[in-house]
Amino acid sequence: MENKNKVAFGKKNYMLMLIGIATLITGFIIMSLDTEPHGFGFLGLTLGPLVVMLGFIIEFFAILHKK
Repeated sequence: MENKNKVAFGKKNYMLMLIGIATLITGFIIMSLDTEPHGFGFLGLTLGPLVVMLGFIIEFFAILHKK
């Protein structure tokens, strides 16, 4: 008989997912704070996208991390 209480992710996975989502949201907020026209400043072109990419890397790691 199979164990019906098995879940796909553990507590650490969910914590990493929440950290990744918070990082993604922070990156988009950083991009929106750019005061240059059309977002062509440092925040809109460099820092914001790097933070968003970091958020996606954290999400990728959270999904693939095993107990």
